[in-house]
Amino acid sequence: QVQLVESGGGLVQAGGSLRLSCAASGRTFSKAFMGWFRQAPGKEREFVAAISWSGDKISYADSVKGRFTISGDNAKNTVYLQMNSLKPEDTAVYYCAADGSWRVVVPTTPRLFNWWGQGTQVTVSS
Repeated sequence: QVQLVESGGGLVQAGGSLRLSCAASGRTFSKAFMGWFRQAPGKEREFVAAISWSGDKISYADSVKGRFTISGDNAKNTVYLQMNSLKPEDTAVYYCAADGSWRVVVPTTPRLFNWWGQGTQVTVSS
């Protein structure tokens, strides 16, 4: 089992920045990819970004490219999502997820991720 705890969400004005953190514990050696997803009210959970734990594979959703940066700190078993130039449409609950399977391509589908955090709310005001 892998336990994931997100932090760093909050309320920010459009154009502002936030950094989300996801601390992993438990069987941390079993995770191959870490990802961030988000879900707005009435919408499906959508992919935001993912990174291999080795750091050599990264993928972003088109909607956040150039504004968000995913990174990892192996020593702290923590993954970060730096979010800049935030827009009201970025408002959602953001979830951290871990995928225990090694893959050639970065996973972007929620069903491929085995473990999930509880989520952290990000609200961007206009």
